[in-house]
Amino acid sequence: MTALDFACVGVRADRYAAGPTLVFRLRITASDDEPVHALLLNCQLRIEPARRGYDGAEAEALGDLFGERSRWGTTLQPVQFAQVPLMVGAFTGETEADLVVPCTYDLDIAATRYLAALDGGEVPLLLLFSGTAFTGAGGFRVQPVPWDREATYRMPVAAWRETVDQHFPGCGWIRLPSATLDALLAYRSERALPSWEATVEALLAERAPAPAASAATPTGRSAP
Repeated sequence: MTALDFACVGVRADRYAAGPTLVFRLRITASDDEPVHALLLNCQLRIEPARRGYDGAEAEALGDLFGERSRWGTTLQPVQFAQVPLMVGAFTGETEADLVVPCTYDLDIAATRYLAALDGGEVPLLLLFSGTAFTGAGGFRVQPVPWDREATYRMPVAAWRETVDQHFPGCGWIRLPSATLDALLAYRSERALPSWEATVEALLAERAPAPAASAATPTGRSAP
């Protein structure tokens, strides 16, 4: 059976993708000279938050995920980042392949909230691999990729911010039920507001406290 080892050697933002996308560069090594005809992989990426430190602002922003810092010994658990398939072509000995990972800026997703809370530094990732290998020198053999195949990688936070800012510069997303969106659209239409930003600003203005009235005398005149 051919043993396979995996390593992540880099990451970049895909500038030409239709949505935010990271491209991880994988190095795959076969243990002997037996040719690998193809690999059909399932790749799971997890964030391991316990493997880095956090300043005060980051800790406060992560409070909704992990609670108070005093509880982090039990709450700082791995966060699922992505799960994607990968097809690797034929090679012998060693090859490299791109793992394309679509990203989201939906702040209801735990991984997005985690990444958005970081001011900089690196994101500790664990990449887990499984799947099927098609190997054989004089024929064709099918073997499973063992479940213990994994690789660690420290992804720069800047890489995630770059890919998100390419598509949503200076913006964020809030997921709302359809009924709420319909009500917002009706509100916007009734007032002929030009954008969703103007719609939200109008709602916030309605909620703003009215300015305090000046003190008045019993006769109704302003007090000196």
